[in-house]
Amino acid sequence: MSDILQREAASLRDRWLGRALSTRPADRKAAEAAVSDLYRFIGLSPPRFHWVTSPAAAFATVPAGLPPGQSVERVDAWPLPARFATLRHRVYGAVHARVRPAQRPVDVLLRREVHQPLLNTAGRCLLPPVELAHNEASRHQTWYRTVCVSWIAHCDALRRIAGVELPAELARQVDMWTAVATACHWWWPSEHVCVMSERPAELHTETWTATGEQRPHHADGPSARYADGWATYAWHGTRIPSWVIHDPTPERISAEPNVEVRRCAIERLGWPAYIARAELRLVATAPDPGNAGTELRLYDMRRDTRVLLAVNGSVERDGRRRQYGLTVPGYFDDPLAAAGWTYGLSGEQYAQLLRRT
Repeated sequence: MSDILQREAASLRDRWLGRALSTRPADRKAAEAAVSDLYRFIGLSPPRFHWVTSPAAAFATVPAGLPPGQSVERVDAWPLPARFATLRHRVYGAVHARVRPAQRPVDVLLRREVHQPLLNTAGRCLLPPVELAHNEASRHQTWYRTVCVSWIAHCDALRRIAGVELPAELARQVDMWTAVATACHWWWPSEHVCVMSERPAELHTETWTATGEQRPHHADGPSARYADGWATYAWHGTRIPSWVIHDPTPERISAEPNVEVRRCAIERLGWPAYIARAELRLVATAPDPGNAGTELRLYDMRRDTRVLLAVNGSVERDGRRRQYGLTVPGYFDDPLAAAGWTYGLSGEQYAQLLRRT
């Protein structure tokens, strides 16, 4: 596959990432016009639009005009999401049916470079606030995949990069979905009322794969915050409670039952600071043979658990080498044996390493 196609795919993916992760106010006029077109396409009159400041506000209020007993929370029970999901499947399938054999290698590239990164980014960055707002266990994946930009961006890429030609009617349908995805955030359609959420006022992410996938992360505040104050927190892609960012004390860390949240809180505080403030007992030290000039330090952490403090063998973007902790079984007394265990090696084997990363 040529470098030119690779660059074109990356450029289009980045444009769609910008749309998906936008924090600009929704273009309400364009969004209402686009959704109205979709209603007309399935034979319904345009709905009344009910705008809310966040997904939490959407689920907390039931707009006037919904049938008795229905709420946005029970979106799977509404008839229209299923109808629009079916329409989405038909449109997406019809576009792919137009891919000629000679264009299939490009389609494979576009799935890898455009569709999958956008789908994963939406799942990591845009769905968590919605999932947190839902009071029911269902994640409503069918509907949120329908309004996710990933499949729309894939159709766009097939037309622009692979050269897939669409008949006028199919192109019009793709354009309708594109207009909605470009103008607004999440939305929930009922027959007479369509609930539309504003975009977040803040959305903090980091790139974590070679294909440009984003995951939520913010070291100083919420990773996603809406204008009404609804917010979620994340540390390098892991959803966390707010105290991890604002007050990660050793006492809270010790009381936290979730091991991933504990790990994030310790990283937020910093392993050296955590070890000092938690007054962990130093068990033993040893020069790190895999990282010349640095030291391995083994500490007691909790019952049956010890922590090995090491220095990263690779330089971070800021030019420094990060200190990090690895939990190991409590029976280790030798830092070299503990370090070897993390690599599946014996202490003797680890001692013979020339350099680790």
